[in-house]
Amino acid sequence: MRGMKQQRRLATASLAVIAGAGAIAVAPVEATPLPAATLPAAAPGDTPVGMAVNEEVGRIERAYLTILGRVPDVDGLTYWLEQNQSGLSYDAIVDLFLSSPERQRRFGSSVADSVFLDNLYADALSRTPDDGGKAYWLAQLANGVSRVEVVKVFADSPEQRARTQPQGDFTLNILHMNDHHSHLDPDGVGLTLAGADTDAELGGFPSVVAKFKELEAANAGEPVMKIHAGDAITGTLYYSLFGGEADAALMNEICFDAFELGNHEFDGSDSGLKEFLDHLAEGDCNTPVLGANVLPKVGTPLAMEGPNQYIRPWIVKPYGDGEYVAYIGLDIADKTKLSSSPLKTTQFLDEVETAQRYVDEMTRVGINKIVLVTHYQYANDLRLASQVSGVDVIIGGDSHTLLGDFDEVGLTSGGPYPTMTTDAKGLPVCIAQAWQYSAVVGELEVSWDRYGHVAECSGTPHLILGEEFTRPDANGDDVALSGADLAAVQAYIDGKANLDIVTPDPAAQAILDGYAADVAVLEQQVIGRATTDLCLERIPGQGRSTIDGCLEKTAQTGGEVQQLVADGFLARSFEADIALQNSGGVRVDILAGDYTIADAYELLPFANTMVNMEMTGAQIVASIEEGIENATRENGSSGAYPYASGLRWDADLTKPQGQRVTNVEVRPRGATSWTPIGATTTYTVVTNNFMASGGDGYFTMGEIFDAGKYVDTYLDYAQGWIDYVEQDLGGVISAPTEFSTKSFVPAP
Repeated sequence: MRGMKQQRRLATASLAVIAGAGAIAVAPVEATPLPAATLPAAAPGDTPVGMAVNEEVGRIERAYLTILGRVPDVDGLTYWLEQNQSGLSYDAIVDLFLSSPERQRRFGSSVADSVFLDNLYADALSRTPDDGGKAYWLAQLANGVSRVEVVKVFADSPEQRARTQPQGDFTLNILHMNDHHSHLDPDGVGLTLAGADTDAELGGFPSVVAKFKELEAANAGEPVMKIHAGDAITGTLYYSLFGGEADAALMNEICFDAFELGNHEFDGSDSGLKEFLDHLAEGDCNTPVLGANVLPKVGTPLAMEGPNQYIRPWIVKPYGDGEYVAYIGLDIADKTKLSSSPLKTTQFLDEVETAQRYVDEMTRVGINKIVLVTHYQYANDLRLASQVSGVDVIIGGDSHTLLGDFDEVGLTSGGPYPTMTTDAKGLPVCIAQAWQYSAVVGELEVSWDRYGHVAECSGTPHLILGEEFTRPDANGDDVALSGADLAAVQAYIDGKANLDIVTPDPAAQAILDGYAADVAVLEQQVIGRATTDLCLERIPGQGRSTIDGCLEKTAQTGGEVQQLVADGFLARSFEADIALQNSGGVRVDILAGDYTIADAYELLPFANTMVNMEMTGAQIVASIEEGIENATRENGSSGAYPYASGLRWDADLTKPQGQRVTNVEVRPRGATSWTPIGATTTYTVVTNNFMASGGDGYFTMGEIFDAGKYVDTYLDYAQGWIDYVEQDLGGVISAPTEFSTKSFVPAP
């Protein structure tokens, strides 16, 4: 007991002598009997410079520095980390170090206490002892404190900890984007800028090109890696008309160093992907295409001459001074197989198993800096990191996740940029993603220590904005900002590192303009003919249509156009039982006569996608109630009123909320008759991503969405409507014969 009390006093007393702040407790040790001979030998030329990345590495490195007087070699550090992960305690590791032949040679009992302390200060703290400190420790040793306990205190001292903070030995700048989905023109976005709601231009691929070039020039002479993490194609008329040619031409203005396949790259099957990759191969970029878990069958379009003709599992990039970084690609397997159109002979292997296989392969050949380029979703990337050992960085896509702090401008972030987590061995992993639709360019700076561990990871997600900003005037008309208002917005953006006003790259803009002219022609392409005028309406009887007679026509059942859109979404989902659509997402009447692609995009102008989610009957009824409540309450949004296909109800607004919807019936996919909805029965519902995430007051859907229980197809809903008109209606657009609102009683 006397020894234990003295040990506690010693740990407290060490504070003033060693570092002047912070007591360090020394736990009693129960040594694990591992042979001391397993301690690795010193590496020639090593100098005691600490470079720890977390507490486990730091402790072991401090033990090497303090007890053996050297930094660990990589094999030795890895060995003891694995032992620690397997349950060997840090105190047991320290005891093994203290009993090792290497330590005994340096600090044997024949060495005087004064020499022992001189060596300990030099090895542990890289300095000579101060007179007071040395005198204190000589007195402790003379009073019976063991050298073992002194060494432990030095090893865990604040001064020693400070020496083993992360220090970068090699730094790489990664510029990245993902999921631009053929969004080559800027989109519109509503933001809060300089304290006021402001409409702005967002993204546009020529501006993305300009930002990549700017950031690459800013890092001239430093290692730079340019990455696209998949889903470059499908989603706009540029893909419908050019099949990826326009996307490839603009991507080659950046010259990506790696492109990871996404699930939508297979929307045109393997042959369509081959055509896109052939376009990408034109010019001088020679962008490597990754997909370690994608195995096309030899003899099929992607592997006519061999399995790696188009798709590589990995690449290794040299960066001078003997530095190599491996990049391994992963596509989301099940989603690609089930929601896209790859050949049945093309295999998609398990993501985690494939990642570990190739990480191990890289490690075996001595590459200790490993980046996974994934099209696998942010939440999956977090799980992937925890299940794989040896990965350092994940550059991801597929979930369209905005990372970083954008709350002040009104955008919801999915997490920090970058997101730091740990791998299966507890070592740091840095994760980044760059939202969607050419709107963000990610700039990530990663530093590795001498052991190949991430020492530091930081960066900026750059939100790409145009040069013009508008706000509504007193009449509600959008007016371009000028003068002091414009200057205030520009100054606000200049003060935010993650907001950038970008002038489009002239060469890229010229390329896009050439394709845009053809798109303008395509927009006038006739895809069908409306047999009669079709009425737009939000709430039944509201009077939104500009067509005479529609007020009376829609008083009981609501808008014909909204109903047709809901029917179209159900038809193009292919798997849903029910479609739900908010009335405000549908914008104009349909007039009798020819119907063009431009008309379709005027009808559905928002950049929405089709989302599938599993919902019980009770949740569906609650959602209808929520939509009607938000559409009819004071200061609500009339655009929230719900329309559906495969689902119908009676609505009575004289009733209180929660009792307005009655006689709810369903006709699930494959059924031929209407039946009462089952409160506990689960149905597949297709809706737009705005509603799915809780927009327009659909809170029940939002809860399901927040829990991650949904599948975003990322199919543009306007394109889905075009396909419905052409393929399901045969180009003939007529009034619907069934409505989701069977009857409607307005509020008194």
